[in-house]
Amino acid sequence: MPTVKAHDLSCAGRVVARYVWEPHLPATVSPRPYLHPVTTLGGATVTGFMPADHLHHLGASIAVPVLNEANFWGGRTYVAGHGSIHLDNHGRQRHARWLHRSGDRLHQELEWLDRDGHILAHESRALSAHRIDGAAWLLRVEFTLVSATGGTLTLDSPAARGRDGAGYGGFFWRAPDGDYRISASTGSGIDAVHGRPARWLSVEGSGWTLVFLTDTVSSDPWFVRCDDYAGVCSAVAWERLVVPAGGALTRRLSVLIADGSPTEAALIAAEEAHR
Repeated sequence: MPTVKAHDLSCAGRVVARYVWEPHLPATVSPRPYLHPVTTLGGATVTGFMPADHLHHLGASIAVPVLNEANFWGGRTYVAGHGSIHLDNHGRQRHARWLHRSGDRLHQELEWLDRDGHILAHESRALSAHRIDGAAWLLRVEFTLVSATGGTLTLDSPAARGRDGAGYGGFFWRAPDGDYRISASTGSGIDAVHGRPARWLSVEGSGWTLVFLTDTVSSDPWFVRCDDYAGVCSAVAWERLVVPAGGALTRRLSVLIADGSPTEAALIAAEEAHR
């Protein structure tokens, strides 16, 4: 079997994330690069990978349920009037080349291919790790998608097709199983967060905290689950999103990853680093 290709991201002298950029996975999970494990500086793992309930949840990754009718999320596809069904429509993301590759920063070009190998989109992706203090570090994520054919890109989700609340798609983080407390600039608890735009969103687990900082130029709502599983996504296609010919979809997010609860100084420093 071919060797999986991965790169370790480091911060403050230790490895804090493994970026698998050439995975070998079944087509039904829509193979794509992913971050797993991601850890706190203290060593706690804060991502989940291919859990039994959703085998297509790959740590932290960029994925959309449908792009030009290809499934880049994995698993079933939601079809209006029929529900979520298994279709042979899974795409995959393929590494094209590195623009930069070092211990704390990656800049990569990728291709998004449909099930027949046709390239639908080109992506530029940048990841970087930044030390905030002795108990917290910041992961910065930026990606840009453009059409590979010169036409439009249409991004879709089950919510856009009529399934209430299922607006997932974008930068998605699957957390390990456990009990969590969710809060955001809009309030505390799922009802105050899910389906709403918010400047920041916090997931507090057992001994660690994630604080997601969203793109200042977008108003994407948050998709949040913490009942049957823990997952967070800044949802780019809660409603159908069409990128016009010649246009580009760009998003920039950050995640503060802290042992325990981050200090007020750490939160301020994370905001500054995010900008």
